[in-house]
Amino acid sequence: MKARTIAINQIKGILVSAPEQVRSRFRALTSSQLIPALERSRPMGNLTDPDTATALTLKKLAARYQFLEREILDTDKALAEILRNCAPLLRDVPGVGIEVASQLLVTVGDNPERIATGTQFAALVGVAPIPASSGKTSRHRLSRGGDRAANAAIHHVVVSRLATDSRTSEYAARRTAQGKTKKEIMRCLKRYVSQELYRQLTNPQAAPEVTDLRPARQALHITLREAAGHFHTWPGTLSRIERGLSRDDNLAGQLRDWLHEQREAQNIN
Repeated sequence: MKARTIAINQIKGILVSAPEQVRSRFRALTSSQLIPALERSRPMGNLTDPDTATALTLKKLAARYQFLEREILDTDKALAEILRNCAPLLRDVPGVGIEVASQLLVTVGDNPERIATGTQFAALVGVAPIPASSGKTSRHRLSRGGDRAANAAIHHVVVSRLATDSRTSEYAARRTAQGKTKKEIMRCLKRYVSQELYRQLTNPQAAPEVTDLRPARQALHITLREAAGHFHTWPGTLSRIERGLSRDDNLAGQLRDWLHEQREAQNIN
């Protein structure tokens, strides 16, 4: 993945200083359009010509990017198969994808003697709170110990939840209003996530079922836009939750309760 990032950065860096004839052909393209266009290009001419040399270099970098993209997809498929065999429910935790789940299994597998308790697991992944009080101020700071790769994985889960999970974003807003800094909020969230992950690793639980939500809403003739308007969110957000493409247990539960209330109101009328 790092090599893929390097490749796209090289492509864009070359385009900045490329001859105008080359730059003008690809200026308006997005990254997703740029790579296939460069790979399909057919540079012709003498390699001593700057235009030809630049176009050929861009084509080769685009081919490298595509090769790395396929390699990443193949690796993800292999990792997904391993996860299905070793920890099929780990990815049911909100915010946990293939890379995060794989890293957690590596960390736990390398340190089986350090996961007897949730506290030990928190120390292992570097989220155990470290006292940092001074004078009348009582506070904790982020831990700098533990497995940093696992800590990065948990950080990724927290960032993902802040963007997609209503309960997490509400918690962050509440703690911000109480005067907590972003670092302090992230430390707390990492600790909560580590507790949840430890429970899932030691006592796996399947994700709550959501297949009932869309049929229930459609039976009441309620559109996605109407439901989303009630919860002050985007229709696409509810659609992804209904289809199981994203997970927000708090919002899914609220939607289920609201649909039940609507059904009761219709029955009364």
